Parts: sequence; structure tokens; C-alpha cells
Amino acid sequence: MKLMHVIPVRADFDIVCRWVPEGASVLDLGCGDGALLARLQQTRKTRGYGVEIDAKQVLAALERGVNVIQSDLESGLSFFGNRSFDVVVLSQTLQATRRTENLINEVLRIGRSAIVTLPNFGHWQVRWQLGVEGRMPVSRRLPYQWYDTPNVHFSTLRDFEIFCLERHITIERMQALSNGRPVRWWPNLRGDTTVFQIRR
Repeated sequence: MKLMHVIPVRADFDIVCRWVPEGASVLDLGCGDGALLARLQQTRKTRGYGVEIDAKQVLAALERGVNVIQSDLESGLSFFGNRSFDVVVLSQTLQATRRTENLINEVLRIGRSAIVTLPNFGHWQVRWQLGVEGRMPVSRRLPYQWYDTPNVHFSTLRDFEIFCLERHITIERMQALSNGRPVRWWPNLRGDTTVFQIRR
């Protein structure tokens, strides 16, 4: 008897699913347990692969029926050809990588567009904890202490916009979220998560 897997609800997943075209080919880098790819397959009839380094997560993704390759993103993605996917997804992955610019260049080589989801370190609660309490921020969105966080790069919504501008990367659309709800006013101050769709 095949076990049914519950696909978790995440607001950034909702946006990714809206932005990925029906039937698109998708590469999910740092796919974790494959929840997003499984949801895209069910709701958008996509096809594609995930890439994940953690063996337990790879196994969980395979159990969901997701095609996954066990590999380290930092070691390169040369086994994927130019424009081999319609969309490449980096969902809560980029901030945990060390060679960020190289990875973005590879993503935009492989995909016709990319969807990047990032925690926003410009959120007012982060600013408050740093500025008033004098401590590294810990919240529901950033649950790690300074000594055990997987995040190696801390950026704000505005930082990523400037990064793209300086490298002639087009931001097709952006959505900031606060507790899973869309933010329209002062997104760099009020959004705890941001989702960008970019292309070269």
C-alpha cells in the first residue's frame, strides 16, 4: 500500500505555484524533502528534478515520487545544459550558500527564468532585535541561534534588488510576505519573506 504524503502549506510555495506555468520543466535546487516539486507536479503538471545534498531529505523526496539528484550546489551544476529548464527554483536556499553570485549565474544559465525565495533581514523585528536588544535575530521565520544557523549570507529585499540591478539581471516580479500574507506597503520593512522572479 502506497503511503500518501501530506504536502505542507507554505505561503511562498503558493506564490511559486502561481508563477510557474502549467506543464513547465522545473529544477528545484536545495529541494529538501521534495514538497514543492510534488505540489507543482500535482497542481501545475510540471516535470523536472530536485537537487539536494542531505541523504535523508533525498530519500523523503524519492518517497514522494520526486526525481531528485544528490549533489552539492556549491560544487557546480555543469551537468545541466544551457536553458535546459523553463524555471529554476531556489526556495530558502540562496542565503545558505557561500558562492552566491556563481550560483545565480549558473541558475540563469540553466533556466529561462528563476524564482528565488529569501528571508528578509530588513524586516522590522530583525532591526529591532539588532538595534535595540543588541542580539542576533531569532523569530518564527529565522528560528536559529547565531551559532547554529545555516544562513551564511544575510540580505534584505533591497540588497537583492541592488544585486540584480548591478548585474543587469531583470526582476520580472517580486512579492513580499508577512506571516504568509502579501505586503504592498514598505515591503523591505514589513516583509519577513520575499519571492523574486528573475531572468537574464
